[in-house]
Amino acid sequence: MTIPVPHDDEPLSIAYLCYRGKPHVGGQGVYTRHLTKALVDLGHHVEVLGGPPYPILDDRVPLIKLPSLEIYNDYFPMRMPGIWELKTLADWVEVTSFSTGNFPEPLAFSIRAWQHLRKRVSDFDLVQDNQCLGYGLLAIEREGLPVLATIHHPITVDRRLEMEHAETRYQRFAKARWYAFTKMQTRVASRMTRVLTVSQNSFEDIHKDHKVPVERINVVPVGVDQDLFRPLPHVQRVPGRLITTASADVTMKGLRYLLEAVAKLRTERHVELVVIGKLKEGGPSARTIDQLGLRDAVIFVSGVPEERIIELYSEAEVAIVPSLYEGFSLPAIEAMSCGVPLVATTGGALPEVVGADGDTALLVPPGDSDALAAKIREALDSPELRARVGANGRQRVIDRWTWRHTAIGTVEQYRALLAETAHIQARRPGGAGSAPRFRRNRVGVRPC
Repeated sequence: MTIPVPHDDEPLSIAYLCYRGKPHVGGQGVYTRHLTKALVDLGHHVEVLGGPPYPILDDRVPLIKLPSLEIYNDYFPMRMPGIWELKTLADWVEVTSFSTGNFPEPLAFSIRAWQHLRKRVSDFDLVQDNQCLGYGLLAIEREGLPVLATIHHPITVDRRLEMEHAETRYQRFAKARWYAFTKMQTRVASRMTRVLTVSQNSFEDIHKDHKVPVERINVVPVGVDQDLFRPLPHVQRVPGRLITTASADVTMKGLRYLLEAVAKLRTERHVELVVIGKLKEGGPSARTIDQLGLRDAVIFVSGVPEERIIELYSEAEVAIVPSLYEGFSLPAIEAMSCGVPLVATTGGALPEVVGADGDTALLVPPGDSDALAAKIREALDSPELRARVGANGRQRVIDRWTWRHTAIGTVEQYRALLAETAHIQARRPGGAGSAPRFRRNRVGVRPC
């Protein structure tokens, strides 16, 4: 008797975990929406277990909402929940972790996901986790469900950059507490059977920071909907209009250096910057805008549908990704797919993604506002350069980055994980006679 493993042509049933998935801004929500849609297009069944803010999904993809205490909601962030709100183990974990200054959502969400999935083990072939890496994943594995861990980049990089840019000793202390959850993520990642990431740069950082053996890490790049993110010839470019995406007011995104570059350019010409994201009043970006006198030159846009974002790209003369580090950068390939000439830094995986030869994007060193201003100036001064780089950038995206390719590569990782898990199970005491991992009522494969 052998442990059943799905054949290569059989549809799979996947439980997909997304601990927070902002619908229109933020890589996790975008990745979740488009990957799950592409998986369903290939004939697989996907259910998303999500925490707030919930992702917006294709109509064919069910969303199982796992409500949190929403300590970091948009209306009353950093609120302390009342004792009457604590009804489950995950609630107590969330509020206790928050009380110590730690970011509690990954751990608390993973526990909620485990509590849900332990009652539904027979409904799924496997679980794909998107960047959560909470201890609950290990509990899910013990229930008999293989787990594929997706790590876009290790959050240890965010922690390192935040610590390096902290202005005071107290800020360093507070950042160290906040990012304490990365120790958990390292422990969990290092125990995963198979890890999926999106670039070779992230591959190397995951191996270095999370101590994951290289043979367990596999690269499947993300994609873009090229039919949706496309040039709009009927939309007129706005002279001097720049565009960028900053979904979080964090050091890694490098918005401060772009704001400084805009301030330099404003001394010589008219420029305006549209930021796809929400301004946090009192935060670092808001303070920088006030210090540089840019309130009338920077517009933040959030909560709009993708169709409006595409129009904003078509209105811009230049798109910018000023990040100090990126594990991949969806905003970069979305801008390129829209035919907007891109100025990007060489931080992290960006040269790997956008191209390093200068034909498909214009590159500058990260953290250098003078270089950023000079390259933006060069692009604004040359319509021919903008047209060439924009066209070449779109062609690079068409040739390399589609969600269908992402989904096909991800399914290959699913099947490899199932085969590895079956092999590991067969080698354990009791061998194939022990409880089988694969209980697939949905697509007709049952335990022997």
